[in-house]
Amino acid sequence: MVQKARIRLSSTDIPKLNDVCNQVQSIVSRTGVHMSGPIPLPTKTLKVHTRKSPCGEGTPTWDHWQMRIHKRLIDLEADERTMRQIMRIRVPDEVFIEITLK
Repeated sequence: MVQKARIRLSSTDIPKLNDVCNQVQSIVSRTGVHMSGPIPLPTKTLKVHTRKSPCGEGTPTWDHWQMRIHKRLIDLEADERTMRQIMRIRVPDEVFIEITLK
């Protein structure tokens, strides 16, 4: 029975996230393993609203900050040779990777 691997990638930096996805795709195409993805998952948006003046007096002006977390999902057959090559990928600090075997 062939084991399946699910790779979840998340990052706030889209080019670095896509770069890691492209590296996984190139490894999978070289080894000939079946892969589905990268599937873009919904973007999580974190918003923070704060008052500009520290004392609370004056005009009610607000600062708005927003951070977007982009996610990708890749499913593939967990061949031992393929998984070893995927583990060697240099992942930037901004990209978080989670690999689960089913």
